Amino acid sequence: MKGIRKGALAMAAVAALCVTGCGIQAGGIGEEGGASGDLKGLEASEGSQAQEAGGQADEKGSWVPAGTVSVIVPAGPGGNTDRSAQVFAQYASQITGQEFAVSNVSGSVGTVAANQVLAAAPDGQTLLYGHNLVNVANVAGVADYHFSAFALGPTFVKDPVQQLYVNGSSFQNLEEFIRAAKEAPGRLRACTEVGAYTYYELLAFEEAAGIELNLVDVGSNADKIAAMLSGQADLMPGAYVNTKEYLDSGQLLCIGIPSEERYEILEGIPTLNEQGVDLVYPDCDFSLYFPKGTKKEVIAYYEWLVQEILRDPAAQEDIKEMNMMPYYLSAEESGRHDEEIYQAIKEVAQGLEAK
Repeated sequence: MKGIRKGALAMAAVAALCVTGCGIQAGGIGEEGGASGDLKGLEASEGSQAQEAGGQADEKGSWVPAGTVSVIVPAGPGGNTDRSAQVFAQYASQITGQEFAVSNVSGSVGTVAANQVLAAAPDGQTLLYGHNLVNVANVAGVADYHFSAFALGPTFVKDPVQQLYVNGSSFQNLEEFIRAAKEAPGRLRACTEVGAYTYYELLAFEEAAGIELNLVDVGSNADKIAAMLSGQADLMPGAYVNTKEYLDSGQLLCIGIPSEERYEILEGIPTLNEQGVDLVYPDCDFSLYFPKGTKKEVIAYYEWLVQEILRDPAAQEDIKEMNMMPYYLSAEESGRHDEEIYQAIKEVAQGLEAK
């Protein structure tokens, strides 16, 4: 496992802030619903958030898909992006009678998938499913476009900010990990992906905790878990949906979550703040993105469709089973959210360059 030279990757640090993250709480953005579990489920009744937000799309209108809809996912199978996309596709297919087919297209900080969708016809038959895509890649110079290159669709679910995990046989708590890191600067290995959400999360954790880690590029979430279980890494940021079975078995231990408050769906995992490490990091809000030029009636249809899915008690339960939260934003609200996050990323980039 080869360590990452931070000095040579200053811009890569920026590229990690929010490729998958939304709602930068540290910058005052996106605390809709809070971290205490207000969004843990949407009731299929009058007054539900799914009905209140973006109510203009309660009717699906005249446009409907003509054949299979391609749902492009900028990640490999099995992770939180793929699994929540599969839930969206399953219920979209059931509700509409059309096939929604998930296609996993990973690579280059999400830009391979993004480029595929941008090149597609703006006919509503192809969409990108992910969380705040290409904004960081743009700031880092990896892509010459950001969210505004797409026609924004609605937001579907929220996944809590990725938590920090250690090997359960090596460390007992956050304090012990930080003490070990301070005793051996640059020795403890933290796995990440260059240009991904977790890279900047680890840099922020280093600064907040006053430690230096050996940041190692190992690949996807599955690769991170494999590195942890084999003893090749000492720390990883991860999504609860992918780590819960290893927590239950004692192979992994969660030492904290960089959120403002605890999440009820994470079964008592403490925040870093309450343990003396001042760090709040973005949640992951999953949205739909369409090729530029997609008509308003197409976007309205998908706003209606997402609301219909989130009204379904079975869909709500499946989302909760993934330890995610139903979380609806209209296309307009999603666009404003992306703009806020993009501006915040630029500010973070400027802060990194100043250090």
